[in-house]
Amino acid sequence: MKLRFAILGAVGVALALYLVRYVGWHAVLAAAAAIGWSGFFVFCLSALALFILLGAAWQVLFPAGTAPSLALLVRARLVRDAGAEVLPLSQLGGIALGVRAAVLQGVAAPLAAASMIVDVTTEMLAQIAYAAGGMVILAARVPHSSHVASIISGCAIGLGLSILAAVLFIALQRHGGRVSARLARSLMRGGGQKLTGLTAALETIHRSAARVALSTLLHLAAWIGNAVAVWLGFRLIGARLDLLAAIAIESLVYAIRSAAVFIPNALGVQEGAYMLLAPLFGVGTETALAISVLKRARDVVIGVPVLLIWQAAEGRRALGSGAAHPQAGDGHAQ
Repeated sequence: MKLRFAILGAVGVALALYLVRYVGWHAVLAAAAAIGWSGFFVFCLSALALFILLGAAWQVLFPAGTAPSLALLVRARLVRDAGAEVLPLSQLGGIALGVRAAVLQGVAAPLAAASMIVDVTTEMLAQIAYAAGGMVILAARVPHSSHVASIISGCAIGLGLSILAAVLFIALQRHGGRVSARLARSLMRGGGQKLTGLTAALETIHRSAARVALSTLLHLAAWIGNAVAVWLGFRLIGARLDLLAAIAIESLVYAIRSAAVFIPNALGVQEGAYMLLAPLFGVGTETALAISVLKRARDVVIGVPVLLIWQAAEGRRALGSGAAHPQAGDGHAQ
């Protein structure tokens, strides 16, 4: 498994570097540098603000009286995204880190795993609506041609498959207890008996359709907010792009990224998607790649400190556990 991820990651890096070299290093880096330090700070801050929505979308899924604080879930969500965007992991690896971060902060393992599974589901449902909106904007705003028609057809097929996948995923959560437990254990390796009660937690969460619907709406707001942040990035580097065009580009870029779920950090995939979609709205390829470079730089600037803080917390916990075992052993010896 690790070898496969390493191979996919290497191919992704090679593709990303090839695309930047094809467009021109100087042109891409000059476009990215146009944002300036103050602009890049604003770009990062706008992305950070979205984690409040993402944490709230997760929080509303918890049954009444069991919901952790919003700050706790925002921290865990930061770890999840940092793992997926900075570490050489797939998106599933980032999700596993998010569950682990929630458990480390005191959330019961079954509830953390169950709520994360449903949170991923509501995020998927919101993304389907988001991508559908992007496809409508693309069809309405871009002059028709065989190239555009093929993109729209591909998006429509992908959207149909996504809807089918979402329906199956929800059905498995509701009626496939063993499959759900296996998925949760993959998210919480070494959890063992700690995940007893997972099926009951999933049933409790799904019992409230209002909570699931609210989580979906909050995720949709976060997806749109992400497009607003990227639109701001385009404007800061001098690109003339309206908000609807930014929504269309971002929604379809993330739809393509989601299809490449097993490629670490969507390396090469994200860059290729921007080069495919942004020129349809009058954005040059160097500017499209500059936004991708800026997003990766933003992810590193946000993600690295988050992962370092999380790792320090893990280290303190490990040291505490290690200190407790010798004491217990000494007492037994006496």
